[in-house]
Amino acid sequence: MIQATSTKLSTVALALALGAAFTTLPVAAQSADKEKCFGVALKGKNDCAAGAGTTCAGTSKVDFQGNSWSLVPKGSCEKTVSKTSPTRFGQMKEFKEVKA
Repeated sequence: MIQATSTKLSTVALALALGAAFTTLPVAAQSADKEKCFGVALKGKNDCAAGAGTTCAGTSKVDFQGNSWSLVPKGSCEKTVSKTSPTRFGQMKEFKEVKA
């Protein structure tokens, strides 16, 4: 009984570790056909970099936050609408929001 419980706990621990590893994989293994685009993510839907007071993916506080980014198809960032960007489109670098 003790050995069976130990085996189950080991299996659960392994599953949790693998899950955590794959959770960060899309950002770490960014494919060549994607690029970071700042200011296009909706609230809580960013891929990472959501500024002070946030941790990473899914932590943007407002729509089109200028210091959070999402992965988009390469070449589409500066064609994607961003209501707070100075150009009104996504940016390749972090920016200070303007009033929508």
